[in-house]
Amino acid sequence: MRIFDPHIHMTSRTTDDYEAMYAAGVRAVVEPSFWLGQPRTSPASFYDYFDSLLGWEPFRAAQHGIAHHCTLALNPKEANDPRCAPVLDELPRYLVKDGVVAVGEIGYDSMTPAEDTALAAQLRLAADHGLPALVHTPHRDKLAGLRRTLDVVKESALPMDRVLVDHLNETTVKEAKDSGCWLGFSVYPDTKMDEERMVAILREYGTARVLVNSAADWGRSDPLKTRKVGDLMRAEGFTEDDVDQVLWRNPVAFYGLSGRLDLDLDSAETEATATHEGNSILRGGGAPAAAPTER
Repeated sequence: MRIFDPHIHMTSRTTDDYEAMYAAGVRAVVEPSFWLGQPRTSPASFYDYFDSLLGWEPFRAAQHGIAHHCTLALNPKEANDPRCAPVLDELPRYLVKDGVVAVGEIGYDSMTPAEDTALAAQLRLAADHGLPALVHTPHRDKLAGLRRTLDVVKESALPMDRVLVDHLNETTVKEAKDSGCWLGFSVYPDTKMDEERMVAILREYGTARVLVNSAADWGRSDPLKTRKVGDLMRAEGFTEDDVDQVLWRNPVAFYGLSGRLDLDLDSAETEATATHEGNSILRGGGAPAAAPTER
């Protein structure tokens, strides 16, 4: 089983997670920029974070045989902080980078006027840069948030079929599907979706344009949820082709819209002794770990 996790926050995860993900079949990830839990007090902190998503994390992932790309944006929660607003003016210089495959996460948290402004501005940036967009739907009032999101997308220059609407559930999937957007589902241990609900949605709505992610971050989450969905799909009678479509071909197709997706790890530096700006993933002067092998 080959797996592409299209939404995971590896900045919040350990090197052990990369090892476990590789063993489970994960060969590619997209890491969207997001709220780190602690409010940022200046735009400069965003720029250091963006640089890490373009440098250190792809290096760390490649050490474990995983291709890493990112999406960049001013996230919905921090769009409400006027100290962070200048990030919108600086985003264009980051959106031209090769490792950026979408603008995101954008969308709504509390559905405020400031979030309206940030969403519209970043949809315009996506259109201007030929990138798709990853849209975060709010954790509260999800159906109202989805409808407001779709209204703003319809008013933008970005076609609906270049938008991935994420964090969907049973209350929002039908309207999202009818809109022509791509459909994203986050599978969590306690909140959002679980494996059983996800498989039920796949049975009802089909596998076309559906992306399943772990959205694993600093909270209680599980970077192996994609694999667990695949295992349950098999157990429930879905074909290997169905599993491959949901867990690999769909995310490849969506992020491939950027023209920047590179899944050839042979071109990346994957030697365990390699460094990134003088730093390696090794600690304590021990021997390098064996390079990952196919299982």
